[in-house]
Amino acid sequence: MAGRDGSRTRPGPTGTGLDTLRRALAAPHPTAGSGPQAAARRVRTTALTSEFRLVDGLRTHTRRSVDPTVPGTPPVVLVHGLAVSHRYLTPLAETLGTSHPVYVPDLPGFGLSAHPDHSYDLRQHVAHLLAWLDAYRMPPVCLVGHSFGAEVAAALAADRPGAVRALVLAGPTGDPTARSRRGLVVRWLVDSLREAPWQVPILVRDVLDARPRRVAATVARSVRNAVEEDLVRITVPTLVLTGERDPIVPPRWRAQVTRLVPDARLVTVPGAAHNVLTTAPGPVAGAIRDLLVPTPAR
Repeated sequence: MAGRDGSRTRPGPTGTGLDTLRRALAAPHPTAGSGPQAAARRVRTTALTSEFRLVDGLRTHTRRSVDPTVPGTPPVVLVHGLAVSHRYLTPLAETLGTSHPVYVPDLPGFGLSAHPDHSYDLRQHVAHLLAWLDAYRMPPVCLVGHSFGAEVAAALAADRPGAVRALVLAGPTGDPTARSRRGLVVRWLVDSLREAPWQVPILVRDVLDARPRRVAATVARSVRNAVEEDLVRITVPTLVLTGERDPIVPPRWRAQVTRLVPDARLVTVPGAAHNVLTTAPGPVAGAIRDLLVPTPAR
């Protein structure tokens, strides 16, 4: 079907393992009731739709909430990590969509977006995301980046602060003590032992869509990024959000990220590992909503 601006929209992809993921999330989560703004055991969700737009010459897929919510609420843009896509962010998008317009673009070469002829480095992903924001004529957004997506979000917020109202760095990668392919892979392997197994079908589908060669090339490019140079230039209110059991973002690094950003605070979700946005959407959504509530201090 056609979107309001004539772009093509369609219902969400089927047969991707999302039904398995939703069934697993419907069961009580071990962290429910223990995170920031203690979430209910079952969270309210909203419907999502998919659409495609030509962004900087590339057919780009976006998963978004179906209808605008409360007038005046800032849009929330979720930026996925390496090798993955909108799929694993669906639980958070559905949860946040009850209070905010939510958009989850697939970065070039990932998910359902078109594959460019080469793998993008971080700055090229930032440029594409900026073009995406322009294409959607977004007001200042709450930008939520996870893992490598947090590095992309940090660079965008540092380069164009006027486009970002608030920033969430969830499980931010870039720890200098693991800034190599081997260092990242070792930590990912440890994390895989701590993640809920029902995520596997989603992650496998994402890797196959991206193709292993592109994933490997993007990893090789990403480890060259000195994220701390962007962190110190961020001027918007920032939430550093991690899972308590995240080995990719150990306590020392998450504390350092929080210190480097001038206006940042740290929230740690008990019991969660690296994919905290997937496995604890209720507590994460609560923390993001808290960030967006106007207070005299801000």
